[in-house]
Amino acid sequence: MSLFKVFDIAGTAMSAQTLRLNTTASNLANADSVSSSIDQTYRARQPVFATLLDEFNPEAPVGGVQVLGVVESGAPLQQEYAPDHPMADEAGYIFHPNVNSIEEMANMISASRNYQNNVEMANTSKQLLLRTLQLGE
Repeated sequence: MSLFKVFDIAGTAMSAQTLRLNTTASNLANADSVSSSIDQTYRARQPVFATLLDEFNPEAPVGGVQVLGVVESGAPLQQEYAPDHPMADEAGYIFHPNVNSIEEMANMISASRNYQNNVEMANTSKQLLLRTLQLGE
């Protein structure tokens, strides 16, 4: 394994955590939205990751994170009886998203810390490579 592949691995991890932060921000931004139908109500989204690992193919990445996609949460939406609300349906109900703000804040902190760890790993690897080059002087 080349020492330079560390940067590829850290790069895929940072890209994955950036997507995770973006989906968390989207979820938090829509947490207080309401709608008059179940079909139009915002649903929380979560990214799905997979490990990149192919030891038998030297051309393929040795490790890292692959983003498989973003999926909507299957948790039930919150229904509220509010007949005076301007967005209430014919039965007087409004619908809130299935976003849990506490879970989203925990996701945001976790993604931020993971991103920071990958930056530190890349910086440490860079310093080690530079010191290795200085051994020949």
